[in-house]
Amino acid sequence: MLLQERRFDPVTPATMAQYGRSLLEFASREQECELQRIDVSLPGIDLRIRIPDSPLADAARTAFAAGDGLPGASRLEVEVSVLHTGALQAPAPSSWGREPYKPHEISKLLGEAGLQGSLFHDLRFWQFYDLEAHRGVQLMKGPEAFPPWEPGAPLRAFLHWAYAAQGRRMTHAGCLGLDGRGVLLAGAGGAGKSGTVLAGILNGLSSVGDDYVLVDMSQDAVSAHPVYSTLKQDAKGMERLGLDRLLGPRNLNWQGKVQFRASEIGALVPADGLEVAAVLLPRTGSPRTTIRPATRAEALLALAPSAVYQMPGERESGFRFFSRLVARLPVFHLDLGPDPKEVAGTIGAFIAGGSA
Repeated sequence: MLLQERRFDPVTPATMAQYGRSLLEFASREQECELQRIDVSLPGIDLRIRIPDSPLADAARTAFAAGDGLPGASRLEVEVSVLHTGALQAPAPSSWGREPYKPHEISKLLGEAGLQGSLFHDLRFWQFYDLEAHRGVQLMKGPEAFPPWEPGAPLRAFLHWAYAAQGRRMTHAGCLGLDGRGVLLAGAGGAGKSGTVLAGILNGLSSVGDDYVLVDMSQDAVSAHPVYSTLKQDAKGMERLGLDRLLGPRNLNWQGKVQFRASEIGALVPADGLEVAAVLLPRTGSPRTTIRPATRAEALLALAPSAVYQMPGERESGFRFFSRLVARLPVFHLDLGPDPKEVAGTIGAFIAGGSA
């Protein structure tokens, strides 16, 4: 029976796994030549993206960081097909029924069927991932019917599910480093993560990301690795950091920020990642930059809720992961002054001095 002939509209908790299996089956039957293929080498994962020519295809070609950097780790082959109505006879995305969409319960039901998945209701934007076959499918109403954050970090839900199955974690945090060692910068949106990362990059520090990084605790040391190559900053920060002059006029993204690639500002991105020696909790508004002790509870609150909220499924394993992370690392408040050079100098001295 063709997918279009099956009745999944509306989808309910009881039929969501069956709907996901049907979409995965449909995607597997599409001919390779009908979709563009984009291969991305990420830490521990060889990602194959099958996607029609679209704005998301353009984003997928440029948004990922280069490099496979998880030395010694076995590699996982992951394939994700991106489909939209009107291309390749893909079906229209089904709607959700009247029952409440409870992400935690949905994740549990899908997990029992060997899947993970999510729905962005406003756009009927469906994502399903087969945990055993390592294959995913993303179905949209049209080539531009995706959430506004998707181009900046494309397919992040699939990477989250794939890495979580490996015991690693896509983490909502920035990172700065010096000579192979680094610190994670954790906090909710507006805490100052991106501005701090840019201040560091522009003043001699390295970075593996300003918003999402991969954190690995499978070895003796905690390490952070680059997944995406995009950076962003609001207009005020662009002026403060001198990036408006360096990059020139740019369109703003959905957050009202300028988004650009790390290579455009000559960022040093260690392909093999950074050994993470501490977690810093940035906060803006101080007259000068200082670092002072924080509690593990404060660090957990800065890391876990935003990461778990932004990444569908794997909620319990996420809290366990971040609980172990803050138990292994010292944690500090980072009170940020207005001078980017002072910010970078303080963090660099902190890392170099072994305080981190």
